Amino acid sequence: MIDSENIAYLKKHLRSIQDFPQQGVNFRDVTTLFKDARCIEIMDEELYNLYKDKGITKVVGIESRGFIMGAVLARRLGAGLVMCRKPGKLPGETVRQEFEKEYGTDVIEIHKDAISEDDVVLIHDDLLATGGTIKAAWHLVKKFHPKKCYMNFIIEIRDEGLYGRENIGPDIEVTSLLKY
Repeated sequence: MIDSENIAYLKKHLRSIQDFPQQGVNFRDVTTLFKDARCIEIMDEELYNLYKDKGITKVVGIESRGFIMGAVLARRLGAGLVMCRKPGKLPGETVRQEFEKEYGTDVIEIHKDAISEDDVVLIHDDLLATGGTIKAAWHLVKKFHPKKCYMNFIIEIRDEGLYGRENIGPDIEVTSLLKY
């Protein structure tokens, strides 16, 4: 269970920007959490407590803000960090997943040797809104046939008619520190 005082502290330090990046969007700016040392400490503790007993061997951080707490959490759990990136950013052989976005398609990639069937994987990103990118990351990770997989976000947006959790599907345990 996530500590309610910690949640209140994080919410107090999260900036919301109206009409960004377009009219009608209330953008939750996670960068304000990263600039406060206590927020980083809280996120570190809360994420660690959620996953310390799950046997995580790899944390997949989604480009780019998912790399920040993904790396912190990987270190705490004694796990490796796998970077899930846009095409052309990883130097070795990759496995790729194409996915639909609001205005076209996009692609994400992971190194071909990044995950094994013996791994227990945690996919981490900063924010869940529509779920397009994270669903693609989930499909990409499944190609490696890991033993088990979990998914986590710092922020989950639901109050604006965004139901990303439902777009991911029921086959994976999903947790979020902050829900709106």
